[in-house]
Amino acid sequence: MGENSLLFDNRSISEVNLKKLLQLLKTTQYGSVTLVVQDGVVIQIERNEKLRLR
Repeated sequence: MGENSLLFDNRSISEVNLKKLLQLLKTTQYGSVTLVVQDGVVIQIERNEKLRLR
C-alpha cells in the first residue's frame, strides 16, 4: 500500500474529512492540529489555536 493510498483509504480518513483537515491547517496561524486515531481510523480532529498578543 503506497503512501498516497493511505490518505483515501475509507478506514483512515474520508475525502470530506481530509478537506476539513486541510482547511483547518490553512486557517491556523499559531497553534496545533491533532488527529485522534483509534484502530487505525481517524475519529477526531482537534485544533488548538494560540492568540499572540504583542
